[in-house]
Amino acid sequence: MSDRPANLIILGSTGSIGEQALQVVDLHPDKFNVVGLAARDKVDILARQAEKYQPRAVALGDARYYGQLKNKLTDQVRLMAGMEGMCELASLEDVDMVLVAVSGAVGIRPTMAAIAKSRRIALANKETLVTAGDIVMNLASRMGAMIIPVDSEHSAIFQCLAGESKFLRNIWLTASGGPFRDYDKEELKHVTVDMALKHPNWKMGPKITIDSATLMNKGLEVIEAHHLFAVDYDHIQVLIQKESVIHSMVELVDGSFLGHLGVADMRIPIQYALTYPERQNSPASHLDFSQVGCIHFQKPDMEKFPLLRIAYDAGREGGTMPAVMNAANEAAVGHFLQRKISFANIAELVIKVMEKHDFNHSPDLEEIMAADQWAREYCHHLVGKGEI
Repeated sequence: MSDRPANLIILGSTGSIGEQALQVVDLHPDKFNVVGLAARDKVDILARQAEKYQPRAVALGDARYYGQLKNKLTDQVRLMAGMEGMCELASLEDVDMVLVAVSGAVGIRPTMAAIAKSRRIALANKETLVTAGDIVMNLASRMGAMIIPVDSEHSAIFQCLAGESKFLRNIWLTASGGPFRDYDKEELKHVTVDMALKHPNWKMGPKITIDSATLMNKGLEVIEAHHLFAVDYDHIQVLIQKESVIHSMVELVDGSFLGHLGVADMRIPIQYALTYPERQNSPASHLDFSQVGCIHFQKPDMEKFPLLRIAYDAGREGGTMPAVMNAANEAAVGHFLQRKISFANIAELVIKVMEKHDFNHSPDLEEIMAADQWAREYCHHLVGKGEI
């Protein structure tokens, strides 16, 4: 990093990742200057953040709350709204890096807007690469925009591969297994929303927490790893490591394994993405090996958690299928959180939507977004008609 503070935009500043990123900023005020903040609809939190960090501009994803937020901001802060506003914010001049921490496919267009300006992208939005990975990575390559992963697993791989990429044999993505890793199929039928929202190791937003419980989160990470590291799906493995001490590993051609270990604290990979290639003191605690005890490994059960297998299948098929899978899952998780469907129904819905999809092997971005929209609407239709 240069001697001056890096000009930083945070998309999704009111979410779990965004708020932890601001904790990193608070710890290193000489390293970062927050010039833009964006959120979907948390007006009060966004207004407080704007008051504290005094950004040049703020964007609100849900334009319905524009007036409400406008009344809370000073005239010195430029306010933007909707998808157009999010993309405009990501394209501001004199910006060094953009942290993409919004949830869902809504992150695709703002990410591409930032890439088009050749910014460093600290990417905490899996869906951008799952849905449009080929297009996004090709654009990043053309524009010279560096994408640094924020997910703890992909950050671990990114760090382990430093200087070792040409010797890679396999990527090993570790997973906690979520709160139901030891449940049998009968017990999974009785999972409630409150039970699913209690992740044993990580503090995350509701959508990603549910995805962790179904193992869809790991499936999304498999597709994301394929795009980030240009690795074939046959060389991306998943391993349950319930203590979340080993955040992921790489296996090299000579039989060596390199693993990344640390406490389960997202501020570590967030900070690394923002300070790379440097490292700074972290607000996270340090791992005490004397307190760890045992570290356990087991294979994921893809019969109990079929969404992990489905994600592999969608990734291998490519085209519009990952976008359809992701959109159907987002919609299904939303219905589960609203208590309209059961935990098991999430996977059933995703499968039904994917089976109905008219597959496009070589889509452009507009065709991907159209497939995304169709999948959401069809998922809503199935739930509305009680066909699940």
